[in-house]
Amino acid sequence: MDINNLKRLSAQVNVDDFLPASDEEKEYMVKMRPSTTFFKDGVRRLRKNKVAMVSFFIIIIITLAAIFIPMIWPYDYSTMLGISPGKPVDASFNNLRPFTYGATEQARIAAGESVFPHIFGTDANGRDYFIRVIYGTRISLAVGFFASLIVLVIGLTVGAISGYFGGIVDIIIMRIVDVIYSLPDMLMVILLATVLRQILGPALEGTVLEKIGSNIISLFVVFALLYWVSMSRLVRGQILSLREQEYVLAAQASGASGRWVITKHLIPNCISVIVISTALQIPSAIFTESYLSFLGLGVNAPMPSLGSLASDALNGISSYAYRLVIPAIIISLIVLSLNLFGDGLRDAFDPKLND
Repeated sequence: MDINNLKRLSAQVNVDDFLPASDEEKEYMVKMRPSTTFFKDGVRRLRKNKVAMVSFFIIIIITLAAIFIPMIWPYDYSTMLGISPGKPVDASFNNLRPFTYGATEQARIAAGESVFPHIFGTDANGRDYFIRVIYGTRISLAVGFFASLIVLVIGLTVGAISGYFGGIVDIIIMRIVDVIYSLPDMLMVILLATVLRQILGPALEGTVLEKIGSNIISLFVVFALLYWVSMSRLVRGQILSLREQEYVLAAQASGASGRWVITKHLIPNCISVIVISTALQIPSAIFTESYLSFLGLGVNAPMPSLGSLASDALNGISSYAYRLVIPAIIISLIVLSLNLFGDGLRDAFDPKLND
């Protein structure tokens, strides 16, 4: 019999097997993954998604431009360049094409002065179109963000209560959700925006909210009334699957209140779904604001939004088609970038899509 087989059958302990491993052996045999967290792991996967990262940087660039360009731009979104106190109206500033100047500006240039160009020209009222597009982008982004925040707060609260307590509470809330789901979205949004504008207009006079305008306030009310149902159903589904977990039962057995269990255990464990749903809600809010402004139910004049700019451009579409194309491209770019980034967040942070 082979000597190696005899050694395997022997009952004696081989002392060589218990010698300390050398550093080379440890480095070869021990291959440990660096410690990480759920957030770090999700960010690592997100950074590998090139489409999502490009979309993220596009969103950042547009947001920074909307915030900082108005601070340094020499023209204001509401100033009519052809109108000066005590002087006749200079109609040459109306409907200027890109990088052209009015009669007064041409005279200043001829005199040796430097005049900042109108990159996108001016509108029918002689207002610089570029800064109006920038302000319109700022308004659309702000409305999308705050409307999504309202949807998040209401949907998260209602969904968590419905999913955790269940029973008659869940039945009542879900029937309300079903009724809202059965309503035609666009029709209800237009009707509510029209009615609320008439109601809120006189009520806001003389208040700090008057500058914001009744249309924007009514838009936020519309989102608070109609658009929280999707978020609430998502959160309810997550809570229903989590409330039977051992750590939730242990917290209940120790006397923890329902509010404590929801805020400390359930909501943190479905945070990925909440973040993803909120990120996908922002482009929906921007699109809703844009088409309401296009219909004349958005921001109050002279404050611009991308939708109102597109609506105003219809009057001269045959001669100045670029005025419609520019806000349309920006709306499409913002909505597409936010949707792609939201898809990237879902792929990176949804545990069901990751091994």
